[in-house]
Amino acid sequence: MKQGTKIITLDNGYHLWTNTQGTGDIHLLALHGGPGGEHEYWEDAAKQLKKQGLDVQVTMYDQLGSWYSDSPDFSDPKNREDILNYDYFLNEVDEVRDKLGLDNFYLIGQSWGGLLVQEYAAKFGQHLKGAIISSMVDRIDDYTEHLEEVREKALTPEQVAYMKACEAKGDYDNDKYQSYVDILNKGYIDRKQPSKLSHLIDVTNTDIYGAFQGDNEFVVTGKLAEWDFTDQLKNIKVPTLVTFGEHETMPIATGKRMAEMIPNAKFVSTPEGGHHHMVDNPDVYYDHLATFIREVESDTFNK
Repeated sequence: MKQGTKIITLDNGYHLWTNTQGTGDIHLLALHGGPGGEHEYWEDAAKQLKKQGLDVQVTMYDQLGSWYSDSPDFSDPKNREDILNYDYFLNEVDEVRDKLGLDNFYLIGQSWGGLLVQEYAAKFGQHLKGAIISSMVDRIDDYTEHLEEVREKALTPEQVAYMKACEAKGDYDNDKYQSYVDILNKGYIDRKQPSKLSHLIDVTNTDIYGAFQGDNEFVVTGKLAEWDFTDQLKNIKVPTLVTFGEHETMPIATGKRMAEMIPNAKFVSTPEGGHHHMVDNPDVYYDHLATFIREVESDTFNK
């Protein structure tokens, strides 16, 4: 596959930005989170895997509406109906795979991307050699319950009460509330500061993020509040790695349970890693990933 940037045109006429780094015969397609986030924590994935002694072609892309890709007008109700749903983004993954000519490849997804990996592996698993679920639960209730524990550990009772009062009123924009969000972000999302993922402006597509998640990582008011894939985990037949940070928003216990419920899966965790543990502790994160790929390639995974 050609290295560098390639713009692909979807069947719906929109354009997506894709980028491929690395060399070799092993292909890894990387999905970002959000939704409405961007690809950037995958930019050095090929380099990090090379440091682990593994040559991998890593292709990343910005999903429709995200950063370098086309962004539909979400004030149009039809666009919201057609695009702001799980099926659209799941089918987009397979269209990207098809247009890039990928097959028998590895699929990794972070957070929201990990949700897409679960759904893709269950529906389109015939195209996969392996799946990597990075920092994503199988049911949102586990996540929201853990968020309460996280807030109670990181903040005073008065600060938690203030956040809950703001959330009850939908008052997310005030500086005091956002200062508490910032404390939580630095403790559980981007533990390595200053964050390599920071921009001069906020580049998240809030139309998409708000529709699925809400205002921030510590409150779920969108479509994700109803998401539950637990009963479908048994349909993921490909070798699967479940990887969580040890200090993040997703509960470790859920990751371990998911690895037990997926027929051929293993759980690993990243010390000192927050939600973006591939950035917080890349040596351990990519050692786990490289080991998984090597074991699948040699047919020794979980044996």
